[in-house]
Amino acid sequence: MFARAGSRMTTTASDLAGARGALRGTVEVLTRIPEVRNVVAAARARGKRIAFVPTMGALHEGHLRLIDTARKAADFVVVSIFVNPLQFGPNEDLAKYPRDIDGDTAKVRSRGADVVFIPEVAEIYPPGGRRVRIVPVGLDERWEGAARPGHFEGVLTVVAKLFNIVLPDVAVFGQKDAQQVAVVRAMVRDLDLPLQIVVAPTVREPDGLALSSRNVYLSPDDRRRALALSRALFSIQAAFGRGERDARALEQEGLAVLGRDSIAPDYLAVVDPETLATVSTAEPGCIVLVAGRVGPTRLIDNIALASP
Repeated sequence: MFARAGSRMTTTASDLAGARGALRGTVEVLTRIPEVRNVVAAARARGKRIAFVPTMGALHEGHLRLIDTARKAADFVVVSIFVNPLQFGPNEDLAKYPRDIDGDTAKVRSRGADVVFIPEVAEIYPPGGRRVRIVPVGLDERWEGAARPGHFEGVLTVVAKLFNIVLPDVAVFGQKDAQQVAVVRAMVRDLDLPLQIVVAPTVREPDGLALSSRNVYLSPDDRRRALALSRALFSIQAAFGRGERDARALEQEGLAVLGRDSIAPDYLAVVDPETLATVSTAEPGCIVLVAGRVGPTRLIDNIALASP
């Protein structure tokens, strides 16, 4: 979700106490919903514009750039760290998803956020069951939605809850999760939520690999092979820059690059940036989506086609 990435299954009270002590006086570490609402309300009463960056922790430079973007867009920045169980399928990596509360809070502090909200699961989903969820219509039927049934229902439900807790003026998401951006934008538009969505560019390693919390799972050989995903996207961008506009031809260009590293993608497609439907003719602004497994690790990436 939103922003991803270890070993602990739960956040303990001692973890949070340690984080709170390490950051006292620089960034406020909060664990309860009423605390967040009170602190944000006080900032708003002082005339502050509120920005929000939702993450699942295991923060890397890509997440930290989101905080940088938030600081430019507003006066008061709230970052959440919450591994959302609702967006993980029964055979996915919830239990082993990387967690580093102390390291993450230090990184949030280093980028000048004002509040980090680190709730436990019971704070967000109180005991007794959930009777209402946010279900996307249409935008979850392909790509990540097809590969991970129920994923975007879990994403939208927790994002809606976090928006209602923080009540931000601006929320910042990363372009690397392009389908997530599309479904969140649709929710904000269709439910008339009073906030602006800002999308920050994908951050890459010098060799082109998109930063992801799941990159820590890659063996050295898998890390090398994973570069095929970004190479495929860059190859498609280069072909588009040479004048190729047939979407199927562009997809074949990318598939050939993936094939050289024996990567069979879950999908590789040129799509409309808002509807995520495939297109026959590629135009500037269209998104190329790709996802696939490199060894045991599933990675996603995308690129927006641009005129030369």
